Amino acid sequence: MIRTVILLALCAMSLSACARLSQVGQTPELTSPTTGNEVFAMNVIPLPDASDVPDRAVGASLWTSGRASLLGDRRASRRGDILTVVIEIDDSAEFQNSSERERSGSEELSIPNLFGLPQRINERLTEGATLDDAVDFDSTSRSAGEGSVRRNEELTLRVAATITEVLQNGVVRIEGSQEVRVNNEIRELLVSGYVRPEDISRQNEVAYDRIAAARISYGGRGLITDVQRPRYGQEIADTILPF
Repeated sequence: MIRTVILLALCAMSLSACARLSQVGQTPELTSPTTGNEVFAMNVIPLPDASDVPDRAVGASLWTSGRASLLGDRRASRRGDILTVVIEIDDSAEFQNSSERERSGSEELSIPNLFGLPQRINERLTEGATLDDAVDFDSTSRSAGEGSVRRNEELTLRVAATITEVLQNGVVRIEGSQEVRVNNEIRELLVSGYVRPEDISRQNEVAYDRIAAARISYGGRGLITDVQRPRYGQEIADTILPF
C-alpha cells in the first residue's frame, strides 16, 4: 500500500514537472477573455425596463426619463452592466502577549510503623540509613512566554467588474478580473462579492469595504513566481517532516 502511494506521488510530481518544463523559455499566455461568467452575463438580453420604453406622449420631447437620457441613472444595476471597484487597503495590526507561570510543591511520606517492617529493615541497612522518612518529594516549575505579531498591508487598485447575477432582494453579484503581462510575468487581479445597488456611487464606483463576502486576489504567474516558489521536493519535505 505504501509503495503504491509513493509511486502515485512520484507520477504526479513527474507530470507537474513536465508541465512546467514545457513552459521553459515560453512567455506565459493570457487567459481568454471570451469565456467566464462575465462574458456570459453580458450576452444575456435583459428584460425591458419601464423607464426605457418610450412614451408616445413625450416622443417629441428632448428630455426622457430613461437610463440613456442626459440626467438618467447610469449606475450599474442589471446583469451584464459594468462598474468600477476601488480597492484601497491600508491595514495595520500589532499584537503583543506575555505570560508567566510559577508553581512549587513539596510532599513528604513517613512510615515509621508498618507491621514492624521498617524496624526490621533498618537493622539491615547501613549506618545512618532509615525508612522512617521513606519518601520526600520537592518540585518547582516555572514557565514564561512572550509573543509579538506585527503586520502592515497596503494595496491600491482599480478594476472593472461585471454584474453576473441579481438576487431577489436586489443585491447584485459582481465578478472582475484583470491581467497585465510585463516581460515574462503576468500580474493577475481577481475580485468578486455582493453589492447593494445603493452603495454604488454616481460615478458608477464601489469601494471594496462595501462588498459583502469580498474575495480579492492579487498575484502573478510566470518566471519570477517560479523562481520564488519552493521546489516540489522541498514542499513535500516541509509537509512530511515533523521537525
